[in-house]
Amino acid sequence: MADETYDVVVIGGGPVGENAASRVVQGGLTAVLIESERYGGECSYWACMPSKALLRPGNLLAAAKRVPGVPVGDRIDPAAVFARRDSFTSHWDDSGQVDWAEGAGITTLRGHGRITGEREVTVGDRIVRARHAVVVCAGSVAKTPPIDGLDAIEAWTSREATSASEVPDRLAVLGGGVVGVEMAQAWAALGSTVDLIITGPRPLPMFPGFVGDAVAKGLAETGVRLHAGSGLDSVSQVDGFVRLSLLGGEELEVDKLLLATGRRPATDDLGLASIGLRDGDPLDVGDSGLVSDVEGRWLFAAGDVTGRAPLTHQGKYEARVVGDVIAAQARGETVDAGPWTRYAATADEHAVPQVVFTDPEVASVGLTEPRFGVHRSVEIDLAVAGGALHADGYTGRVRMVVDAEREVLLGVTFVGQDVAELLHAATIAITAEVPLRRLWHAVPAYPTISEIWLRLLEEYGL
Repeated sequence: MADETYDVVVIGGGPVGENAASRVVQGGLTAVLIESERYGGECSYWACMPSKALLRPGNLLAAAKRVPGVPVGDRIDPAAVFARRDSFTSHWDDSGQVDWAEGAGITTLRGHGRITGEREVTVGDRIVRARHAVVVCAGSVAKTPPIDGLDAIEAWTSREATSASEVPDRLAVLGGGVVGVEMAQAWAALGSTVDLIITGPRPLPMFPGFVGDAVAKGLAETGVRLHAGSGLDSVSQVDGFVRLSLLGGEELEVDKLLLATGRRPATDDLGLASIGLRDGDPLDVGDSGLVSDVEGRWLFAAGDVTGRAPLTHQGKYEARVVGDVIAAQARGETVDAGPWTRYAATADEHAVPQVVFTDPEVASVGLTEPRFGVHRSVEIDLAVAGGALHADGYTGRVRMVVDAEREVLLGVTFVGQDVAELLHAATIAITAEVPLRRLWHAVPAYPTISEIWLRLLEEYGL
């Protein structure tokens, strides 16, 4: 076997792994980035980028119809949408990502990496050793629920839903989380008859009820039929279509079934058992990214494999922290991983921003509900002059969670058309712990949707 050594070995060439490798190289170390599929990872080819490219045309059409005088048709052109989507995925060609990595001073190695010992990773017939650290950034994979008959059909996961180039006449989506609602609306806008099957009373159960209600209404306006308080009992292939037996006895016949039932860390085949960890489990890390229950400070992890905050932007943030920690350790420096230092991913616990790109949009950061007695929530309709100008009949709602004792912001949740661009202001206010009485002096420009900040603070009592 060939044997080679680098300062840092990174497993997983998605955006998280790219950031970890880039950061250690910037810190003066050498790094090899190991990828088994495509450099750029899930986000670039099957998640963030293609899914938003599929959603954007339908959202724009709906928005244009809300402003009189804008000449619009009733349908979007699927072929044009797919072509634009394909341009964002570079037609599933990762050569540009490889060029970027190598241009940044990172060595690339294609193959499946498995940990086979301390600071040792085996890739095919090559053994790659790390002088300082191994970083696991292997991401996550789709969960498959135990449903009778599922093994006998070709169901979609999020990968097929974001990469398909033909519109199914009838699509069923199982699951009311982010992937479920986004893909249900995207494919309905593209022309599918869509049935969304969820177990609870409303979609997006991880958000406050007013969010799920607003998104359910938006889905209905796009033509999605919602089957709430339900689930799948069994599925079967019948004469070219899929028959679904729902809990409660209802039956549906569809052309495609999309399983949007969550994701799990991709740690099944990483060789974790060779270092005393359990294959398939998330990697338990602290704020510095150091993996617990492994002797020595050599194994780190970032992104979905940790289960901390499974979002691309948050994983990239964690990777930057990990890279800085490893580089500092290599220089012999003492690493202070206290809260809000460059060596701690403190925001994972306090200010994780997320957007659901449906129509209406959902944007949330920090707490969505009060947790302790000193917490207070303020909830109002998103009714400001900027919204009224933005779209006829503009509707939305906002909740703000405050530490009333310290009078600082702990969380904000928005739902409404185009609220995503409001989110970073909330993220800054939370991470900087801006006192509300100082935030009162951040005067929102008139007439913009940002006026909602003034209304929230007035409702709070300022």
